[in-house]
Amino acid sequence: MNWIPRFLRRKRSDATQARTSSETSNEPHGAAQRVINLGADNPIRTVDEDVLGRAKVARSFAAHILSLDLSEGVVVGVLGPWGSGKTSFVNLARGHLESVGLTVLDFNPWMFSGTEQLVESFFVELSAQLKLRPALAEIGKDLEDYGETFSGMGWLPLVGPWIERGRLATDVLGQLLQRRKEGIGGRRTKIEKALTALNQPFVVVIDDIDRLTTPEIRNIFKLVRLTANLPNIIYLVVFDRVRVEEALAEQGIPGRDYLEKILQIGVDLPAVPAHVLNNQVIDAINRAVSTIENTGPFYENAWPDLFMEVVRPLLRNMRDIRRYAAAVHGTVRDLDGQVALADILALEAIRVFLPDVFREMHGAVEALTTTTALGYGGRGDESHLKEQIERLTQASSDRAEVVRAAIKRLFPAAQRHIGGSSYGSDWKGDWLRNRRVAHEDILRLYLERVVSEGLQAFTDAERAWSRMTDAASLEVYLRSLNAERLQDVISALESYEEQFGPEHVVPGASVLLNLLPDLPERRRGMFDLDTRMVVARVVYRLVRSLKDPDAIEAAVRNILPNVTTLSSKLELITEVGYREGAGHKLVSEDSARQLEAAWRDEVRAARPDNLIREQDLLRILLLTKHEADQSEPMLEISGSPQMTLAILRSARGEVRSQSLDSRAVRRSARLAWKVLLELYGDEATLRDQIEKVKGSRSADSDELLELADKYLAGWRPDEEFGE
Repeated sequence: MNWIPRFLRRKRSDATQARTSSETSNEPHGAAQRVINLGADNPIRTVDEDVLGRAKVARSFAAHILSLDLSEGVVVGVLGPWGSGKTSFVNLARGHLESVGLTVLDFNPWMFSGTEQLVESFFVELSAQLKLRPALAEIGKDLEDYGETFSGMGWLPLVGPWIERGRLATDVLGQLLQRRKEGIGGRRTKIEKALTALNQPFVVVIDDIDRLTTPEIRNIFKLVRLTANLPNIIYLVVFDRVRVEEALAEQGIPGRDYLEKILQIGVDLPAVPAHVLNNQVIDAINRAVSTIENTGPFYENAWPDLFMEVVRPLLRNMRDIRRYAAAVHGTVRDLDGQVALADILALEAIRVFLPDVFREMHGAVEALTTTTALGYGGRGDESHLKEQIERLTQASSDRAEVVRAAIKRLFPAAQRHIGGSSYGSDWKGDWLRNRRVAHEDILRLYLERVVSEGLQAFTDAERAWSRMTDAASLEVYLRSLNAERLQDVISALESYEEQFGPEHVVPGASVLLNLLPDLPERRRGMFDLDTRMVVARVVYRLVRSLKDPDAIEAAVRNILPNVTTLSSKLELITEVGYREGAGHKLVSEDSARQLEAAWRDEVRAARPDNLIREQDLLRILLLTKHEADQSEPMLEISGSPQMTLAILRSARGEVRSQSLDSRAVRRSARLAWKVLLELYGDEATLRDQIEKVKGSRSADSDELLELADKYLAGWRPDEEFGE
């Protein structure tokens, strides 16, 4: 079969794939254009709606009924499991029966409850329908009179197996009702004569028997047995064989034996060919999503396995397909393209048909999406993750193979818990970019319908990525976002690393480096990256994508004039250079030296009021002082209190610590004291500069100066910040 749903091929506007799977299959005529109704679980009523090719079998079945001897009535069964299309089959047969002039009546016992109501309603309903037909109105009156014999008596508790009670019902009731003006025998004789005089029989369809309780199922068959030998009445009883046989079984006698004594003929619905049901599932998906504007990405390579291993095993019949299609329509519409369509199609099958498994998925998100840990001792203790997966498979009852297939196809990170491969964190970007539920944020969106902060950042990054070749547009968009979230958005751009091209490098890196000074510093956990590192990682990946050192050098020289701060220029030069512990050697050593020397010239030429605004002033000044060669002028540092205060602020940082038995992160302020001494030459000079600041201190400098005084008084923490 053709695996790709029809509407997706239309969206791709691929004319060579315009033909649908139905158009090339051996389905019944017209089935390619007929798709089941998503709105309700309704049986079909006409041959034009027959997508399973049962019209011919139904016509043959109806012809067989008409060929029977109806002088003493007949009981015919249409048997099949729930959802197998029994009512639809009867409707197809009804069309043929009515076409030759037969009257078809309906009695749905599911609409009535309780034994007495069921018995009374049986005769009342049939007589009422007969009275609506002039030719059968008198028969309707006679049947109503016959039914009055049983009115108000309930169903008398008789002795012995229920089927034997049914056989004796006429005699016993006749004896008990002898006191009535007209006994049951007289009324029965009257209706028998009237029925014998009919030119044609009529059909009574009794559907939904298998939805009744066990006592009600038995009562229905008593009623059928009681009136089955009336002439020219065809009872067409429709039920699930297994359910009814269980209800009829009594005192060690199989229910099937009782059925054989009641049914003259029975037809077990033929199984739907696998290829027909497959095509109906695809047609149902087409119908479910064809009116939705944004269905999300669809991955053709993933879909065949998901269809055959997860979706198809859970859909047994047309009723299942209707339920599934309705669920898919609502979920795809709600998610609005934020989750990959193939993943939704698989998970919706689990949600509808394995609800216990779906319920367990909420508590198994960690196990389903946690990749193999690299470093820090490898995987560590994963017993709790394995337990979550085991609970999923246990909840599946006899469909564990479907759950394992879903884990394998949808959640690669969890494969190792069922004997499969291991996947590292480097896969996460791919899953996120492709909106696969293998990523925690995407799975939680599907389960909870709430966009997490991480997923919102990625969504913003998607929009930023679409502007990556246009520096002006990219900068306007990024600066329009909340500054507190901007760091997460920039970090999410790493997901597009594999798609970085030459056209993205200069505009993308220029904008990101210019944003760096304006990004607020956030309180970090023990292992969180600082703001500078987040930007540097993306810029590095952009530049690295060029691969060729000459191309990288050319890009760097094009980027630097666009960057407005010395600290951001230093980030770029450091990333491509040879500085120990920081450089990635993306350009030649000679080019790196030239870039660094030009940058130091720019630092020495900068005005003090511009330097004061630099984000990483201490590092800028120290590198300029230490890395200059003998031919370069000496760096002169302004002795103004404003410059000193700016340098102290740049030297301030914090040390974070955490106890093994606590989640709390302790933070302590530090100064890079040794670095300050190195910059100023000695402590006396530094002290003099700090004293000048005290004489003209600003309101926000008190805490910083108190910290500096502690160092001047000889205090040294166990671990110096920045060393």
